[in-house]
Amino acid sequence: MFTDTHCHLSKEDYEDIEAVIKRAKDNNIHRLIICGCDKKSIEESIEIANSHANVYLEIGFHPSEANITTEEDIMWLDNLIANNEKVVAVGEIGLDYHWDKDNKDKQKELFNKMIDLSIKYNLPVVIHSRDAFQDTYDILKERKVIGDIHCFSGNLDNAKMYIDLGFVIGIGGVLTFKNTNLKETVREIPLEKIILETDSPYLSPEPFRGKQNEPKNVYYVAEELSRLTGKNLDEISKITEENIKRLFGI
Repeated sequence: MFTDTHCHLSKEDYEDIEAVIKRAKDNNIHRLIICGCDKKSIEESIEIANSHANVYLEIGFHPSEANITTEEDIMWLDNLIANNEKVVAVGEIGLDYHWDKDNKDKQKELFNKMIDLSIKYNLPVVIHSRDAFQDTYDILKERKVIGDIHCFSGNLDNAKMYIDLGFVIGIGGVLTFKNTNLKETVREIPLEKIILETDSPYLSPEPFRGKQNEPKNVYYVAEELSRLTGKNLDEISKITEENIKRLFGI
């Protein structure tokens, strides 16, 4: 059995979310953690999770929301976290300088407010970091929180620095791509520091690259991790599920 520790299930992307969840279960993916990272997707994710025993939540404001998130929005999110036992993490949160470098201070301010919520509720954080490694690392080191570096695609040194802070590394479909350095990285870091994800509907693994991703495809990430590490799929399942239990408490 496997868990997709990070996916987005939106009606804008999927005509039949119930069918997506069923296909995951039929493909030995027994549990999903879905992400809501703006107000609309947070509300939609909560509705889905509350209707399925095997679906959990990570909610928080993505750095792309930095220019529009208000104090009232933070209070709204605070209340949702306080009143929903399905929430297992605050995320995805962090910094993204790829699309917008002009609001770095606003992004950092929002990031820290999200970390405040994770500390208040003793929850791990799920980190989005794009073209912003050093600032992300410096904030996490200062705040002394733990969590998951979602959709990691950095180098081995970056991975080790995050691991030294107590983080696990979220590995998705990029691992299956032919020309990725991620293959060498996963060979050099402990399996006890790896969890699996799809980031659906994005980043489909081979052999579905370029098509819409969905949670059932976490199996192909596990399969590639098995090939690279020499561990069979049962071992990959056992270790990554234990990692999830330690981090998210499920």
